[in-house]
Amino acid sequence: MSLKLYYAPGACSFVPHSLLELAGVPFEPVMVKLHKGEHQTPEYLAMNPRGQVPVLVDGADVITQIVAIVLHLDQRLPEAGLLPKTGVERTRVIETFVWMNNTVHPTFTHVFMPQKFTDNTDAQAAVKAFAVGKYRELLGEIEAMVAKKATPWLTGANPGVLDAYALTFLRWGGFAGIDPTTFPHTWALAQAFAALPAVARVVEREKLQLNVYRPAA
Repeated sequence: MSLKLYYAPGACSFVPHSLLELAGVPFEPVMVKLHKGEHQTPEYLAMNPRGQVPVLVDGADVITQIVAIVLHLDQRLPEAGLLPKTGVERTRVIETFVWMNNTVHPTFTHVFMPQKFTDNTDAQAAVKAFAVGKYRELLGEIEAMVAKKATPWLTGANPGVLDAYALTFLRWGGFAGIDPTTFPHTWALAQAFAALPAVARVVEREKLQLNVYRPAA
């Protein structure tokens, strides 16, 4: 087995990074320093022309996009239990995962990179302010999911993709001026997930601080 994961600290690549550690399989983690433009080098763009993380290299195969990577890992490592194996439980986890990826994640992009959506600086401020409110609402939806979950983890009996993504979103909220502790169920889940030995290795490797919220002066 030859697996290599290109990741950026604190990015959504935290999700497959955590899953690979949880699976307990050998893999090579390769840090991509976005602030230094390493995702825009000719070498990286030759591998992923979109210049994004994560990228999973599995032997001769290069896989991009977080949903595709997670589904590939789940199929590649069935014994790891990264997703529920069958039935409606599996369907619901994938349903929530896709919603996180196509709704919650892009909403934060409007907060963090409003320049992607308009080159007008005044409009950028308006886009960001509006997106912060929407992002807070979406974190509220995740909080409700966590509060009523009937399994030990949001992903099911085993920790997995939804827990990793929920932690990522809650952490990002701090950069948007949203206190993660105001979502107590999700905050408890994130802390429990980060404390797992496998995930703790990822947190250490990426040098992450879970709560980056700073109250306004």
